[in-house]
Amino acid sequence: MLRKPKILDRRIVAQSRLFRVEEVDLEFANGARRTFERVPGGTDSVMIVPMLDAETVLLIREYGAGSDRYELGLPKGVVEAGEDPLVAADREIQEEIGYGARELQMIKRVSLVPGYIQHHSLIVLARDLYPKSLPGDEPEPIEVVPWRLDAIDELLAREDFNEARSVAALFIALRVMGREP
Repeated sequence: MLRKPKILDRRIVAQSRLFRVEEVDLEFANGARRTFERVPGGTDSVMIVPMLDAETVLLIREYGAGSDRYELGLPKGVVEAGEDPLVAADREIQEEIGYGARELQMIKRVSLVPGYIQHHSLIVLARDLYPKSLPGDEPEPIEVVPWRLDAIDELLAREDFNEARSVAALFIALRVMGREP
């Protein structure tokens, strides 16, 4: 079994309102030394697969500053300090799609870019939805887009549905629900 590299030194080399970049000096078991950059720590986030009914998932369309366009994906948000992830998932769907969920199930913890980022997303399947809204922190209203699961191939073909977490979460949820795409 591989032995983790020894951390020789760490230092913050850049920082913004949202991110810190840390350089990490490592020594590997074979004696090789390298310096890596990473975005350390942070809290987990949740990505929710909200099922309006057995055949319909609720997607959202919102502006992505990184891609500079409107993207179709699943509701998501940060787990606040001390907050239970399932409570965070329910809060996020109330803020983003105007529904609460009577049934919330954590189905997978995924990493985003483990070579550079320590952050994880918790994928939550939300069922038995009921209308309930909370004010969110989005700068404009989020468009809610119901999508039938029998049209998943058309969804995957769309240019604006390409966020890896949303694609992965949808397929993991389908498997958990006993459905094959």
